[in-house]
Amino acid sequence: MPRAERLEYEGAFYHVMNRGRGRQTIFHDERYFKAFVQVLEEANKRFDAVVHCYCLMSNHYHLLIETPRANISRIMRHINGVYTQRYNRLRKTDGPLFRGRFKSILVDSDAYLLQLTRYIHRNPIEVSRQFTQLSDYKWSSYRAYINLDASPDWLTREKAYQMLGMRNKYKGYQSFVAAGIDDEIKQFYSKGNVASVLGDRQFREEVQGREKEPVSEWADVLREKPAMEAICRAVAKVSKVDLKSIVDGHNSRLRKNQPRKLAMYLCQMLSDEKLANIAEYFGLQSVGSVCPAISEMKKLEEKGEMGKVLNQVYRILNIKK
Repeated sequence: MPRAERLEYEGAFYHVMNRGRGRQTIFHDERYFKAFVQVLEEANKRFDAVVHCYCLMSNHYHLLIETPRANISRIMRHINGVYTQRYNRLRKTDGPLFRGRFKSILVDSDAYLLQLTRYIHRNPIEVSRQFTQLSDYKWSSYRAYINLDASPDWLTREKAYQMLGMRNKYKGYQSFVAAGIDDEIKQFYSKGNVASVLGDRQFREEVQGREKEPVSEWADVLREKPAMEAICRAVAKVSKVDLKSIVDGHNSRLRKNQPRKLAMYLCQMLSDEKLANIAEYFGLQSVGSVCPAISEMKKLEEKGEMGKVLNQVYRILNIKK
C-alpha cells in the first residue's frame, strides 16, 4: 500500500519526531549531539527551515519546525540523511539509523505553539529519571530560551515569547515550563497512535480543505525548485565547461568528471528528482552510476571542499543558502 503524501504548505508548523531503529542509541556522546545540531543549522540556511525549538535524547529527537517554503519532506530528508552519514562515519559503521519515516504532526501554531515548546523542552525529565533540573540538560533549546546559553542565529524564540506575554521573558518562560504539561497536550500525546493534526475543529477543517486543493494551486511552490537543465547550465558556467560535457559526458569518464557528478548531486538536492529521472536525464542506464557520484559530492561538501563552487551555483540559480 503506497504511503500517504505529507501535507505541505507555506508557513506550516510541524512537531517532528524520530527515533533509532529498535530504540537504539542515536546520540552516544557530545560529538553526535553536535553533529545533529550542525545539521539543524544547515537545514535552516539551505532550506529556510525555521527551528522554534528542539530536544535531543539518547535514542530519539523532537523538533518544532516552521516551513516558509512548504518543504518539510525535503528538510527532513536532509536532516535524517546527512545525520545518518555523519553518525556512521563517527561510529565506523554503515546502514540505516532511524526506524523509518519521521513522524510529523501539523500544528495550529496560534493555539498550541507555546504549549508544544514546553512539552518538547520537558522531555528530559518526563522520559528519563537521570535528569531532575531542565537547566542541567545541554542538548535542547531550553537553556537558550531562559538565557543560560547564547541563542544560535538559526533558533527562533520570539513567537513563543510573544505568546507568553511576560515582561521578563526568560524568567517567565522558566516558570511556564516548570508548571508542567497542560492536560490537553498530555491527553493528545498519550494516545497510542498520535493524530497527525494538533488543532481545534476549525483548524482540522482547514487542513482537510488544503488536502483537496488541486495541484495547480501549488504551482508557485513547485516553481521554487530549479529544473535539471537550469542546474546543469549553472554548474557548467561555474566550472567553465561545455554543457554537453555535463549532460552527455561519457560514462567511462564519469569518475573524473566532477562537474557532471556535482550536477547530479544538485539535481537530487535542489529539485527533489528521483534517481531514475536523474539517470535518464544524464544518459545513464541505471541509478547504479548515479548513487556513487552523489555520495562522493556529499562527502566533499561535508568536508567543506565545495563551498565556493556551491555558493556560485546558488547565486546563479537565485537560491538562498
